[in-house]
Amino acid sequence: MTGYTLVKLAVFAAVFCTLYAAHTFGDHWVQTHHQACGKSAPGWAGRVWCARHVISLTITKLVALLALAVVTGLDLHPAWMAAGLAVDAVSHYWADRRTTLAKLAERLGKQDFYRMGQPREGTDDQPHLGTGAYALDQSWHVAWLFVATLIMAGGA
Repeated sequence: MTGYTLVKLAVFAAVFCTLYAAHTFGDHWVQTHHQACGKSAPGWAGRVWCARHVISLTITKLVALLALAVVTGLDLHPAWMAAGLAVDAVSHYWADRRTTLAKLAERLGKQDFYRMGQPREGTDDQPHLGTGAYALDQSWHVAWLFVATLIMAGGA
């Protein structure tokens, strides 16, 4: 393994850890109640709430990446960083409109898993974070963080 390859691996690891931490913080702490409740609404209202969420999340990730660069001296190429953040933002928006991810889960035979933990019709079940929809949502986002990181590390 060459020194250049080791540098790329180190960049990949640092960027992925940074994006993952920023994603978790941004998706749960930065996202507002209105964004969380409105982002899956039909029509333009839902699209706007979802876009606002994705913008605030992307800013959170950008700030985290800039902090990484400042503290460690890591030289991230702006164009590659922008491309990675754009891919991540588009994939996040797509999944967070919710009907899109639900339809994908159905096409892949995951509809029962998607509905796990959701209130059952005719019962007083309470929704909680441990739903199949939430697990599929977060795993989708993390997979795209991987893709975004590959893009960013490619420019290092």
